[in-house]
Amino acid sequence: MPLQESPDHPDQAPTHLNNLINRFRPDLTPFEETYRHIHAHPELSAQEEQTAQLASTHLQSLNYEVHTHIGGHGVAGILHNGTGPAVLLRADMDALPVEEKTGLPYASTRFVQDEDGARTPVMHACGHDTHVTSLLAVSTLLHAAREHWRGTLIVVFQPSEEHLNGAQAMLHDGFYEKVPRPDIVLAQHVMRMRAGTVNIQPGPLLTAADAFDIRIFGRGGHGSAPQTTIDPILIGAAVVMRLQGIVSREVAPGEVAVVSCGSIQGGNSANTIPDYLDLQLSVRTLEDGVREKKPRIIRTVSSPATVNDEVSVGRLGDVFREYFRDALVGMESPSASEDFSLLATAVGAPYVMWMFGGVEEETWDEAVAKGTVNELPSNHSPYFAPVIQPTLRTGVDAMALGALTFLGRK
Repeated sequence: MPLQESPDHPDQAPTHLNNLINRFRPDLTPFEETYRHIHAHPELSAQEEQTAQLASTHLQSLNYEVHTHIGGHGVAGILHNGTGPAVLLRADMDALPVEEKTGLPYASTRFVQDEDGARTPVMHACGHDTHVTSLLAVSTLLHAAREHWRGTLIVVFQPSEEHLNGAQAMLHDGFYEKVPRPDIVLAQHVMRMRAGTVNIQPGPLLTAADAFDIRIFGRGGHGSAPQTTIDPILIGAAVVMRLQGIVSREVAPGEVAVVSCGSIQGGNSANTIPDYLDLQLSVRTLEDGVREKKPRIIRTVSSPATVNDEVSVGRLGDVFREYFRDALVGMESPSASEDFSLLATAVGAPYVMWMFGGVEEETWDEAVAKGTVNELPSNHSPYFAPVIQPTLRTGVDAMALGALTFLGRK
């Protein structure tokens, strides 16, 4: 159920919250250095050991109750501060198998072994380093401001978001046997938006995601005699093209669906037709009915759509408008997916995720003027590099405001 209005959550609170943020925000200089360190030392999904250690050490230094190795490398910090609502703040920690091409002095040059044992580059190409650093600073801010709020603060550093299985892994590992059940769950994501801006909207925000592994079997043979074979590469090419027809011909205009083939692999020489071909697909949708219009193939990853609680967005939107003013902007919902909502739906709590920008202001304004915004590096690009400030400060302020909006008042 949505949190109900009470004397602890008066409508006239935004200005008071603004004052708390500006009074208790820590010096962000050391956090900027932390950001550079995390960016230069990214870790793949299920390998977030050093990032988790950094988070747990920081929380322990502030006397949070700390739980580690939840669902892998998940970390939860709890700050009990009297009777009141429980608010959960979540940041994801994992990076991507992408070779960084930003040219930054703190760019990642790491190569590691992936889950299949292959050597792969690693990069924070989705901004999770910004999320982690912001939440570290927020945990400091709210600890310093604890004389001005009451309730229970839960800060969570989640593993394996990129695989869309980290939240579920934490739940399977008895997450809510270790931490209190929250009254609301909050998260944020840095995006290709002007740095310093924030977007929050009710209802559907992110799509559901399903991933599939497909193996197409054929009959191998010599490339000079294809008539003696059953060519799985030709079949696979036809399958990929046909899959695009699902969206264009079987999904009604106005409904959201994305079908992408991210990997197609078969054979290892030019003159040999292989006996099988492997495909890896991802499907993004908002509505369950659309979600079922796909091949009946074994699902390897599944994550629900992210649908923000409208009542909670209404309350938080009022606070954001007072604080961010003209920097509170609209945006088109991305066809991306998240799994953090499971931490809320598992206990029937409402949840809200918002977006904030990371593109340097002059770069953004120039792209707008030229009509080239879509050419700017976006999440998962090897060139994706949020400018440190004002991105970090925006993420800190937004998350701290989110927590204080729903925590009780002293």
